[in-house]
Amino acid sequence: MLKIAVVTAHFPSSGQRTHGRPAYQTLRVLSGKSDVRVFYPHAAYPSWLKPRSRMYDALDTSYSLPDVKVDYYNYPVLPLVSRPFNGWMAARVLLPHVRSFAPDLIFSYFLYPDGYAALKIGKALSVPVVAMGVGSDVHSIGDRLSAMHTRNVLREADFLVAISDDLRKRMVAMGAPPEKTRAILSGCDLSVFHVRDRLEARQKLHIDPAAEAVVYIGRMDVKKGLRELVEAAASLRLLRPDLHVYMVGEGPDRPLIESAIQANNAANYIHALPECTFDDVAVWMAAANLVTLPSYMEGCPNVVLEALACGRPVVATNVGGIPEIMSDECGRLVPPREPVELAHALASVLDRTWNAMAISAHWSRSWSAVAAELLEIFESLVSIRQAPVHAQ
Repeated sequence: MLKIAVVTAHFPSSGQRTHGRPAYQTLRVLSGKSDVRVFYPHAAYPSWLKPRSRMYDALDTSYSLPDVKVDYYNYPVLPLVSRPFNGWMAARVLLPHVRSFAPDLIFSYFLYPDGYAALKIGKALSVPVVAMGVGSDVHSIGDRLSAMHTRNVLREADFLVAISDDLRKRMVAMGAPPEKTRAILSGCDLSVFHVRDRLEARQKLHIDPAAEAVVYIGRMDVKKGLRELVEAAASLRLLRPDLHVYMVGEGPDRPLIESAIQANNAANYIHALPECTFDDVAVWMAAANLVTLPSYMEGCPNVVLEALACGRPVVATNVGGIPEIMSDECGRLVPPREPVELAHALASVLDRTWNAMAISAHWSRSWSAVAAELLEIFESLVSIRQAPVHAQ
């Protein structure tokens, strides 16, 4: 059985219980076929410099999730100043623990600092390293040194995986050898995300059966296009009195979004709601007439995959990997930052009758499929590395 060490903070923790859930779901499946252990490097700030976010709360190292072995480790950091050195510091802390596990291969979600730490550890242990780009680690690199370290990962890792072909091409443009890259699109839990009765879901959520329900689920972040969504909904409401928009989630820009709602006198039909549980995400999708994601940039967003698996049409922006998983048979794509175009697309989808089973059939990809593709890569790399070298 293959021993896989996963070096990543892109995984749920006591401070961020929903963070990195796609990684968790994939690793749950891999753990049934391999010996998988997650080594989680946690950025530990001095108490007087700690940012105001739950993700930087004191780490509960006893926190665990079913089916995946995970160990949490602190490494010291300083805000902004230490970022170019975070990958090195994480590797220094994790190396003895990973060495004790004696893996056949190291896998990492997120290119920097996690992938850089994985690369350093892999070189020290002489085992292959696979790194995965998930979106912001390619789109939004900060300082020049961190960008340099990211490019080192792209050039030197034994193999690179991206969650969309768009992201894979960006990684190649940054220096990744094309022959060592592959796009593996995300999946979803089909036991949770499937076609359900809309009225039953609305009863649970106390939504009017006659409402035209537009649902957004995710971070309260202006880069998700939420101000444009407010503006689009305000223009549509004049002609669609049953329109209601439900924004479900938490995030740093909640005050800005709520201000935009108030500025449009829209609080009675645009509802900024708290984050829901994982299981209730599927209930919200079932209750929706459509699900929307008007982001400025994306990788391969799970909320779109989950909405399609639930049989709900999607209105999203044509960014990142979204065009790879959508067609006119399951929704509409619009340019980012264009509230007028967004309003037209929302109206178009609301005006049409959609076949939920056909949408679900369009995209119902399981985490087992994702795990199988990753395992194929892992086994191939380990086989090559362990193959005997014949004398000439």
